[in-house]
Amino acid sequence: MSKAVVLRPRKPTVDWDRIIPLWLHGRPESTCDVYRPIVVDFRQFIESKPIGAITLKDLQDYQDQFAEQKPATIKRKLATIKSLLAFAHKTGMIPFNVGVALRAPKIIDDLAERIITPEEMQRMIHLEPVLRDQILLRVMYISGIRASEASGLHWRDVQPREKSGQITVLGKGGKTRAIRLSKSVWDALQKFGEGAEPHEPVFRTATGEPMTRFHITMVVKRSGRRAGIPINISAHGLRHNHATHAMDNGAPLALIQATLGHADLSVTSRYLHVRPDESSSSYISS
Repeated sequence: MSKAVVLRPRKPTVDWDRIIPLWLHGRPESTCDVYRPIVVDFRQFIESKPIGAITLKDLQDYQDQFAEQKPATIKRKLATIKSLLAFAHKTGMIPFNVGVALRAPKIIDDLAERIITPEEMQRMIHLEPVLRDQILLRVMYISGIRASEASGLHWRDVQPREKSGQITVLGKGGKTRAIRLSKSVWDALQKFGEGAEPHEPVFRTATGEPMTRFHITMVVKRSGRRAGIPINISAHGLRHNHATHAMDNGAPLALIQATLGHADLSVTSRYLHVRPDESSSSYISS
């Protein structure tokens, strides 16, 4: 009499090359460009052991090697790996999400240090000798769009509106938003785009390709140095300055949230703490 065969449930095994495309599916290419090199680095660090075999010690050792880097950089790398592990667990590909047990480093919010004055912003714009780059700075500052959104902007996304106009951008999470431009920026943009075809990128290289996020970041950094800006301002820094300067001039928080495309008002609320109008220190004497 033959023995009965007992079938045991197979332990889930995960192929890195199978799970990564599933995890990245539907994310903006700009996000994928940030995530991919981090995952490659992590895989090399753990010698490509199966995802289900990753231990808390692996994650802690990976974190410890970045001790000399900025906390924000460390947090971004760890958040990327934790996101991948959470996805693998949520989809049933691994039985336990070890990333939950990893403590992320505390980060001091240095947003206030990245804000320049409106006068410094105007100096950056007016000292930029390349017309394309000057228009880029003006559009990004006045609209608060991301570098990836500026890269993806085409002339078909530029529409007249009453006496000025608007741009329509595709933001994070595949969400589309329309942003009004001031008349002066709109007029400059229209003059810059005379004769352009609807399918053409607004900001393009000499070969006609859209400027990449890297190109845009370099333009902003060079403009900042040329204008003698005391901080290393980035493309995302223009977005921070748009929000802060708009708030200084009385723009409602909800309107800034809608313009920037923040899903959560708490993200926009950060700008309230950058340059407060008042604090409790006003009520005591020293």
